[in-house]
Order: sequence, then C-alpha cells, then structure tokens
Amino acid sequence: MSVGLGQGTQPHVPVEPSEAYIVVVEDTIANFILMVRMLSFMGVRHCEWKPSGWQVVPFAEFLPRIDLVLLDIRLPYEDGYHVLKRFRSHTKLKDTMICAVTASTGEDEMLRAQKAGFNGFLNKPLNPDKFPDQIRAMLAREGVWEWK
Repeated sequence: MSVGLGQGTQPHVPVEPSEAYIVVVEDTIANFILMVRMLSFMGVRHCEWKPSGWQVVPFAEFLPRIDLVLLDIRLPYEDGYHVLKRFRSHTKLKDTMICAVTASTGEDEMLRAQKAGFNGFLNKPLNPDKFPDQIRAMLAREGVWEWK
C-alpha cells in the first residue's frame, strides 16, 4: 500500500471512524454488505448507500457532509469515472475524498484512476485485514493506492 496526500493542498485533521460520514456506491448487494460490515466493525455509524452512479451526486449534495465516497468503477447506467467527473465539477462536492473500488485490478487501471482524479484505489476482493487501515488513511485525507 502506498499512502500519500490526497486531493487538495492542505492536510486535514483525521476524522475518527465513529464520526465519519461515508457513502458507498456499489451495485452488488454482497459487496455492499461486506463493506458496511467492515465499516461498522470499525465504528462507522453514518453510512449511506446508492446502487448506481447516476443517483449519488443529487443525493450527496443534500447531505450535511461527506468524509469519504467508496465508488465502484463498474456501475450500471454511469460508470465510476463519469460519477467522479460530476463530483469534481460540483461546487460543494469537488473536494470530496473519493476512492475507486473495483474488480478491474492492475497497475494500468490504478494509474487511470489516479489520472482521473480519484483519491485512492482499492481492488476487490477487499482485504479485511488491510481495510480498516486503508479507511483510516483516507479519513485522514491520505491517498491509498492498492492494486495487488
């Protein structure tokens, strides 16, 4: 795992998992349940879910805050790259920490995600031993790039 500063130029105070607001965008119920269980085990109490990309930006703009979006790349109707572009072009949401979560693994896909403006990249299947540290790093606004 490589960890570096996420988008933006100033370091931020890390958000504790128990205080974090996380949005999971995942179309496969089993993957969503796994992520929510791991987040819950970490103490995350505020977790929202959208099963498709086209729903998430209009939904997100009305949330009081978002500390992290875990965004599947392969979604129905609109893929994660298009969703990311909509977040980045939205005045209120443009600096949101967004991590690509995908079964499309490999260094090429990770580099594409970096170039597109994601703040992190996690491959599926998620590693339950690494996941808590990866989430904590992203809640500290550090990029997490895991493709193996």
